[in-house]
Amino acid sequence: MSASASSVQWLTSGNFEKATLRVVAPDGRVYEKEFLAGTMPSFRLHDFDKAGDGAYTYELRAIPRISDSVKAELREARAADDDAAIERIQRANGIGDAPVQSGTLTVVNGSFINSDADEAPSVSPRAKVNAAPSTSAQHPATPLDIVQADDVIIQGSLCVGLDCVVNESFGFDTIRLKENNTRIKFDDTSTSSGFPNNDWQLTANDSASGGANKFSIDDVTNSKTPFTVTGNSPTNSLFIASTGKVGFGNSSPGLNLHITATDTPAVRQEQTSGGGFTAQTWDIGANEANWFVRDVTGGSRLPLRIRPGAPTSSVDISASGNVGIGTASPSFQLDVVTTGTAAIVNRTFANNASGIASSRVVSGNGTSSIRQAYQQFIANETTNIDWRDGMLGSNDFRISDFTSGLEANRLTINSSGNIGIGGITNPGNPLQHSSGAFLSAGGTWTNASSRDYKQDICDLDSHEALATLKELAPVKYAYKVDPSERHVGFIAEDVPDLVATKDRKGLSPMDIVAVLAKVVQDQQKTIDDLNKRLDEVEKKQ
Repeated sequence: MSASASSVQWLTSGNFEKATLRVVAPDGRVYEKEFLAGTMPSFRLHDFDKAGDGAYTYELRAIPRISDSVKAELREARAADDDAAIERIQRANGIGDAPVQSGTLTVVNGSFINSDADEAPSVSPRAKVNAAPSTSAQHPATPLDIVQADDVIIQGSLCVGLDCVVNESFGFDTIRLKENNTRIKFDDTSTSSGFPNNDWQLTANDSASGGANKFSIDDVTNSKTPFTVTGNSPTNSLFIASTGKVGFGNSSPGLNLHITATDTPAVRQEQTSGGGFTAQTWDIGANEANWFVRDVTGGSRLPLRIRPGAPTSSVDISASGNVGIGTASPSFQLDVVTTGTAAIVNRTFANNASGIASSRVVSGNGTSSIRQAYQQFIANETTNIDWRDGMLGSNDFRISDFTSGLEANRLTINSSGNIGIGGITNPGNPLQHSSGAFLSAGGTWTNASSRDYKQDICDLDSHEALATLKELAPVKYAYKVDPSERHVGFIAEDVPDLVATKDRKGLSPMDIVAVLAKVVQDQQKTIDDLNKRLDEVEKKQ
């Protein structure tokens, strides 16, 4: 790493595909960038808007180069949830923890501090330590090691370091390390086979100019730092209670892991691409609005949210894999239970309509007497507009209006494929209406004509029929939807009242046939009378 007043860059080496750099500013803002192999990772102060003075922590992570074939093997193993295969593939191809370098960059007066600067000790290594307390005169220390071949007991405090002075004020300190670089190293000299010999070190602060104010536990043997606490960390950033419970941000953890924050305590789970898989980051957080899962990589969408006050077992997955909504013991793959008469599974709000559109799915026990499997649609819960379709207690598929509370059947399709309309629940024809009209199996439309369907029956007057026939004006025409097809007939708005419909938009052929039949009957009667008179005249001749 090399730094100038306003930027820092890193020289990388090795067979890496890319490097990812993350820098956290003193105010908590995060800067992240990827650098392809062959380019030098770098960071400039103006990468942050209004970058201020303080400690900037960084993490530079190298992503190894992994072939497409190995990535394909890893994806296949992931899809099969085969963790053993994943570990085997990674081990065979040398895929392990990606190399990481981290540290601190300090900015003072808008510039990075030179990390190569040397710090002189505040007291010379030959500082005088034997002077009388009342004077400032000191004598040089003897530059000889002191070796004691027996136990050493100090009934007082101990100061170690170049900056210790006569009459050191210890306060309650028992051991004090005092100089510009303080370390305690555990140097294990074990050489026998089987005995642990890892070296460890307690380190207070970086030694380089511009480094971090921090306390860390260093794995000296393996050049790693598994634990670090930076200066000015909040009180109880990490607290382990006597119960073994761990608190983050609190000193009285209520559970094994207890996170406390003033705004949205959360956990981040970040997978880098160093293991051969696609990088992906998820957050799990909570606040007064919801508990949520955030897809950070996918644009910070919230695919899963739970609102405060949600009932117990709002969503419950049993050991069998069944999913319950409103039940802690789901008996089916999806089991929806509510205290109401039907379980609301899906509701779609149409904000351009006055009502609420919802769908309910109801299933009975499947017996011959109670065969229920239907959807319920409520267009407006205020007025209770209620339609249902499905198996409503029978083998047939039905569409019915339950707005009144009772079923008003509108359409039925039976197992033979016959369709009943307007309350016909057992249609005997391909298409049958409650009026009595039907389409026969041969394709003939038959109007309802039974006396059972009619009232106010009386004879058609001959004069009325003839007058109506005279006023009928046959025309040739084509429908606008298909101008190429020509027809002959009548215009509904122009026919006499006797054969007109209420809205004068359509005509019943049977009405016109009745008029024609009456006129023809009268004409036939006239013809018969004339023929009779003609016969009588011929007989007299």
